[in-house]
Amino acid sequence: MKLSEKPVLRIVLDTNILISALLRKNTPPYLLYQAWRESGFDLVTSQEQLEELQRVMAYRKLQRYFTQEEARKMLSGIINYGMSVGSLPSVSYSPDPDDNIILATAIAGHADYIVSGDKSDLLELNVVEDIPIITARQGLDILKKREKD
Repeated sequence: MKLSEKPVLRIVLDTNILISALLRKNTPPYLLYQAWRESGFDLVTSQEQLEELQRVMAYRKLQRYFTQEEARKMLSGIINYGMSVGSLPSVSYSPDPDDNIILATAIAGHADYIVSGDKSDLLELNVVEDIPIITARQGLDILKKREKD
């Protein structure tokens, strides 16, 4: 690594951010997902999160907003190019077990950030084990600032 090179950020995108990226184009979640696809950061995930993502993608009420091909492409991209961590620590920072999966994924993957749209639980925590929990807009701002520096 050259002295001028910055280490690549490791970011966990909460499942709600990934689903939002499928639902609405040109929104902060979508732009963040695209930034990952363009190698803007390392996407940290886990088998447990991938299972949650598949489960949510199958919700009948959401399926009218995206095609099965779009969902398959996202899932296979994350499986093939995401940074999947195993052996998640047991955490109980949130009353929501699905949130604890996201937190455990970030801890196991030594993530720099967790990006979430969950205002009532995850974003309320603000920081867990020195990992800031931020919005998609804040994530985009961080990536833009790093590009300039």
